[in-house]
This record gives sequence, C-alpha cells and structure tokens, in this order.
Amino acid sequence: MRTGLIFAGALLAAAVQAQEPPFPQKAPIEITVLFPAGSSADVTARLLADGMSKQLGARVIVFNRPGAGGAIGYKYVASQKPDGYSVVWNSNSVSTTYHSGMMPFDYHAFDAVARVLVESPVIAVRGDSKWKTLAELIAEAKSRPKQLTVGNSGIGSHTHISAVALFKAAGTEVVDVPFGAAQVVPTLLGGQVDAVLQLPAALSGYVKTGQVRLLASLTTARDPVLGDVPTAREQGFDVSLEAWRGIAVPKGTPKPVIAALEGAIRKTAESPDFAQASERLGVRPAFMPAEEFDSLIAKEDAELARLMQLIGLKK
Repeated sequence: MRTGLIFAGALLAAAVQAQEPPFPQKAPIEITVLFPAGSSADVTARLLADGMSKQLGARVIVFNRPGAGGAIGYKYVASQKPDGYSVVWNSNSVSTTYHSGMMPFDYHAFDAVARVLVESPVIAVRGDSKWKTLAELIAEAKSRPKQLTVGNSGIGSHTHISAVALFKAAGTEVVDVPFGAAQVVPTLLGGQVDAVLQLPAALSGYVKTGQVRLLASLTTARDPVLGDVPTAREQGFDVSLEAWRGIAVPKGTPKPVIAALEGAIRKTAESPDFAQASERLGVRPAFMPAEEFDSLIAKEDAELARLMQLIGLKK
C-alpha cells in the first residue's frame, strides 16, 4: 500500500511538472532595480526590459526596491525561488554594499547572467559654475579644505567611492553629501551642493540643455559617448572606476534558464535600437556572457575591497 502511495505521488508530481509551462511563459519576469525611479539604474533597466520582452515573447517588468546602497534589492532577489522569474539589475554595488557592511552576503549569492552596459562616473557642476575644468575645482578644494560639497548616491555607493578616490588622488578633502540617487541632480541644480559625482544617464538631459557641465570622466580612456569630456587621468589625477550594469539571478538557477536570459540580453544589447537609446543616455552597450561576467565580478570585488580598505569605507 505504501509503495502504491509513493508511486501515485511520483506520478502526480510528474504530471504537475509536465503541465508547467516552459520558461518564461509561467509568469512575468521581474527585474529588481536597486535605486529609485528616475535614477540612472532605473532608466537603463527599463530600456533593457523593453528589449528583453520582445526577444523572449514574455512580459519583463521593472520593480524599484531602493535602499541601503542596493542591499534591500539584493536581499529580496537572493531570497526568491531560483527559477529565472526574479532577477536583479546588478552593478559594482554588489561588492560595495557587502564590503561596507550593509549586506550580509557577497556576490556568491547570485549566478551571473550577462553584463549589459558600462557607464563612466563623471564629476559635474552647474552650467553657470565658475569652474570650467577639474583642475580649477581641485584648486578651489585645496584652497578651502573640507568646505566644498560633493553630492553622491549614498554612503558606500559607487559614486561615493569614486568621489573619495578622486579627491584623495588630488591630495585634498571635500564634504561628501549622500542623497537618494534620484535627488542628487536636483540638489546640484538647486545649489545645495557645489558638485556631484554621478553616472551619465542621470545627467544627460541637463548636459544637453546647458544646466550641467561635465568636468571629467573617471575612466582609463575618453568615453566616445561623452564627446569631448576629458578623463581625470588626462588632467593629472590617476583615478579610473568604470561602472557596469548587468543581470544576475539567485544561486542555483537552472543553466537552460540562464542561457535563455543571456540570449535575450545579447540580442537586446547588440540591437541598433538599444545602441541608439544608450547613446542618448550617455551609456555604452557592453554585452558580456555569463562565464566572463562572473570572472569580472570576482576580479572587481577584490579590487573594490582593496580600495574601500584604503579609503576607510570597508567594514
């Protein structure tokens, strides 16, 4: 009798599994964005979601779960079923949130799917500012130590670390002012801070209207998307902290599901529509498949840990 019950149970489980629609037809795919609506992360995630929806023939929806430098969103996705229906729009923040003590687990809680794009952190001032170059801003900071205010997207965020690294390399200190990512640019335009360290997608519209001036990008070479904006290195300050964004899923997600997501992301990131929209936002498509992306995250995690230790942000 017991054997018969077990057999019947197995048949029932098999029948349920057989009725389960193939990925991704069971439900919408949720992309968790770690920052609020209007932020660089949000704008670019929605661009990706549109493309993935077309490629997969399924709904791909963006949910904003901001807070704690990204930790709230990471914790949410890490706790979800590893079936491909809950993914995170991850970034270098997977390392910064862990090493700053805001998140109890590191990147090993996720499986990498694909890198999608890269962004160049930029130092920016208002369009009517007296500072026309990075050297002029640095000179002012040196003449008035710990008086200039520089906004960033939150303590321990990539923009915060970039700002600290820049002014440390310049041999001076400023007042770092953390805001929610969507509030950084309004505070600059409203005159509450002297400058901001931010990612281009959040600034591009204001740069085009002349309300914001970019003084430097924190990259190894000039970003073609940013036109004639010089790098900090060109101007004598050896800082390069390129930011990336990609998709990750909870650890243990089946390989065929990861492959399906990776394929849809590749087609989206390499499409002319995505390239044109990215250029308007000031970001660069930079598709990288799962295995390479996983290696990049591991390498950068070690480097960010070293940098955060150096500038006193590592817990």
